[in-house]
Amino acid sequence: MSRRLSCNYHITTINESLQPLLIHGLKGIEKESLRINQEGSISLLPHPSQLGAALTHPNITTDYSEALLELITPALSDGTEMLNYLADLHKYVCANINDELLLAASMPVGDLRDLAIPIAEYGPSNVGRMKHIYRQGLSYRYGRCMQVIAGIHFNYSLAEPFWPQYQHFMKHTGDLQSFTTQSYMRMIRNLQRYGWLILYLFGSSPAVAKSFVKSRHSAHSRALEKFDETSYYKPYATSLRMSEIGYLNPVQSAFHISFNSIDDYIRDLSGATTISHLGYERIGTKVNDQYRQLNSNFLQIENEYYTSVRPKQPTRPNERPLQALGSRGIQYIEIRSVDVDMFEPTGISIETTRFLEALSLFCLFQPNAGHDLKQHNEISNNALTVANRGRDPSLKLLDNGHEVPLRQWALTLCEQMREICEILDNGNVKTPYTRALLQQIEKIHHPELTASARMITAMRMQKMSVTELALQKSYEYTRYFQKSALDGAIKRNFDLQVKTSLAQQKQLDAMNEIPFDEYLSNYFSQGNSTSISHSQVLPKNLSEGKVKAAAQ
Repeated sequence: MSRRLSCNYHITTINESLQPLLIHGLKGIEKESLRINQEGSISLLPHPSQLGAALTHPNITTDYSEALLELITPALSDGTEMLNYLADLHKYVCANINDELLLAASMPVGDLRDLAIPIAEYGPSNVGRMKHIYRQGLSYRYGRCMQVIAGIHFNYSLAEPFWPQYQHFMKHTGDLQSFTTQSYMRMIRNLQRYGWLILYLFGSSPAVAKSFVKSRHSAHSRALEKFDETSYYKPYATSLRMSEIGYLNPVQSAFHISFNSIDDYIRDLSGATTISHLGYERIGTKVNDQYRQLNSNFLQIENEYYTSVRPKQPTRPNERPLQALGSRGIQYIEIRSVDVDMFEPTGISIETTRFLEALSLFCLFQPNAGHDLKQHNEISNNALTVANRGRDPSLKLLDNGHEVPLRQWALTLCEQMREICEILDNGNVKTPYTRALLQQIEKIHHPELTASARMITAMRMQKMSVTELALQKSYEYTRYFQKSALDGAIKRNFDLQVKTSLAQQKQLDAMNEIPFDEYLSNYFSQGNSTSISHSQVLPKNLSEGKVKAAAQ
């Protein structure tokens, strides 16, 4: 007997032979956390050597700032094991940052002037210099305040044995890599289409500090309401992190990256990384023999493109992400729209990860032939609307041009996910995936249960600013992890990772390398390869008119 799912009157059958293969998908977390002092300001101290070298450590690194830690779990099939690993990383980090705290929120607080935000350093090697200069370019383009907004990335892939079985079931006669990549791109398109649901359920940034508003210099900040003397908010917001005052910016809105196929994606993103932008030309690439940015293109590198979901293929040394995708296809997808949950010590709960896994699978099995520009704009507007006022009881979204109440659409999607959750429960009498789904359904019926609503309620009840609430939680969780015993074998393994990473950094720094200019030229020349065959052609969505308009 097969299970059947419907979405907008489409029926998709999950064959019984595929069902056991769905429960072994790999999950991973990348979680960003700012190191802050007791007063809430971003730490000006370098990345602690007790945590290893950020450039070479596989699980503890830095993102934009020297103070913005990124904790990375391995890809594991057991979600509980994955979150336990994340908790162990927190225990180890909190034991090695002296009296500093890990900020338990997505939106930064404290002094957010550029001089108060140190850019990450990775040493004098070519790869280390490139990472630093890229971040320097981001500061010129967007300001440092935007770059220290923290988030959580949920990585997901199906077990390898699933794909040949699924290809056979779908009667696809091409090569397996192309089929797998095509299927992941369909999953991504549907995750984009339904991504507003992630913002509603897991958004945890409805308010920001006054210092953020002052430092962000965004015209959209005028739409915020004053909560108290040091806090601004939107009454129904879910994720200001994913709004116009967060990651959105007008330059990137000037071009459209198609996800209709991997070839389209590579073509459009290659164009954005090879076409110069007038405003960035004015910044200058190399001034007085000092690099300000890697180049003056719309995007310095592919990773500068901010999107809610990314196709991913691990890169080899000095390999560009698009080169990896073009050569080896998609290995996993990265959901990037999850806020740090202020009410969870690690920033994310097991119920959240189970829901995201089920939603990803649901999106795999839903038809989606592609998005035209109108659908792309509708998807973007839905996400932006929910980020700004997702808990508004009267809110309606657009579904292929038709207005639908958010609550109605959300409940319909969750009901359609029940079958997937039953498969993932795999006979477990505790039905963990179904329970995680029911928890989210409760949030749809009762918006006050969402993390974004709970934040505003806590601020009101405790008469706290957003900074005070963030500091309270940061202190509570940092002390919790410091008091939690780390298993001896796990600590020894982390200690070895630190020692190894420091040795690798030292070895890398001592290498006799080619001149940096030559290194950079070699890196970007990969765009001329056959795997990225369209990189020198102006993409159809980056017309001369749009390029000029975006440059003004």
